[in-house]
Amino acid sequence: MVVAGEMSFSRAAERANVVQSALSTSISKLEHELGVQLFDRSRQRIKLTGAGEEFRDRAADVLRAAHAAKESVLACGGSISGTVEFGLLISWGPLDYVKALGDFAQENPRVRLRSQLSQTGSWAYLSALIEGTLDLALISAPRRFPPQLEMHLLFEDPLTFVCRSDHPLAGRTTIDIADLAQEGLVGFPPGYGLRSVVDDAFHAVGLEAPTQHELTLGFSEVAELVRRGVGSAIIPDSEARRIADLCRVELAEPVLWRVYLASRPSADLSRATARLSDIIRTAPGTIGTDSHPPSLVKVSRAPRPRSRRQGAVAPG
Repeated sequence: MVVAGEMSFSRAAERANVVQSALSTSISKLEHELGVQLFDRSRQRIKLTGAGEEFRDRAADVLRAAHAAKESVLACGGSISGTVEFGLLISWGPLDYVKALGDFAQENPRVRLRSQLSQTGSWAYLSALIEGTLDLALISAPRRFPPQLEMHLLFEDPLTFVCRSDHPLAGRTTIDIADLAQEGLVGFPPGYGLRSVVDDAFHAVGLEAPTQHELTLGFSEVAELVRRGVGSAIIPDSEARRIADLCRVELAEPVLWRVYLASRPSADLSRATARLSDIIRTAPGTIGTDSHPPSLVKVSRAPRPRSRRQGAVAPG
C-alpha cells in the first residue's frame, strides 16, 4: 500500500522504515504468489497495472476491516490505545501544535503517535489517507477535495515578504506583489502547497514568480539564507513574526495560505484518531478559536476562489 501511494520504491522504503531491497523483494514475492504483475517497472517512474489497482483497492478494504476489528476489541477495555499515523507540514502556522500534541499524549498515554513529513509536498497525503496508510494529515493549499475525505479548515495565514534591513524595500510598510517581480526568492519546489499560493499570486498580476532557489527547508533555514544575502522570501506571517532580525513587509493585497486537517469520514476513524482530530481542530490558533477570526470550518468541496484583484489564492 505504501509503494502504491508513493509510486516510488525509495520513498516507500523510507516511509515503511525498511531497506529498499527488502521492500522490492517483498513486492516480487507477492506478485509471484498472486501470479500477476502489480507494478509496471518498464518506465522511469513505476505505475500500477490494472491488477495492481484492483488489488490496492481490495487491500485497503482489508486493512480498514482489520483496523476496525482491533478497535472493537480495544473499546472493550474502556481506555483508548493504538497508533495514529499522521502527515505533517514544515510549519503549523499560528496553531499551537505543541499544546495540542501534549494535551493528547497526556490524556491518552497508551496511544502511540507516528508522524511523517513528505518530501514531495502535502498533496501526496491525500492518496495515503484514501488508501488507509495515514489516519490524519495537514494539507497545504489543496487543489482538490476528494469526496472520500473530510477536510476541515484549520487556519488562514497571510503571506509576508521578508528581507534584510539593508534591502531597498526594507523601509516599506506594505508592498504590491508586482513590485517583487525582480526579487530572487528563496522558496519551495513546485508541488508544495505554499509554492502554489506564491505562484498563483504572481500569475494573478500577469507575472511568473521569481523563485530563484527551490529548496525543501524549514523557515529557520530560509531565514538564515536571507540573512546571508542569498535572496529574499515570501513566507507565512506567523513564521515571519518569529524572525526578529529580518524586516517583514505586508502584502498590500492579502494572499492567504490555507491549511486543512484531512481524514477519512468520522465513522471510519478510530477513537484515538477522532480524539486527536478534535484536539487539533480546537487548539489555539485555529479557525473558530478566540485567537483566530471565525470562518468556515468544514468543507466538502473547494471554496470559490477570490477575484484576481483580491489576491491569488490556490483553489481551495
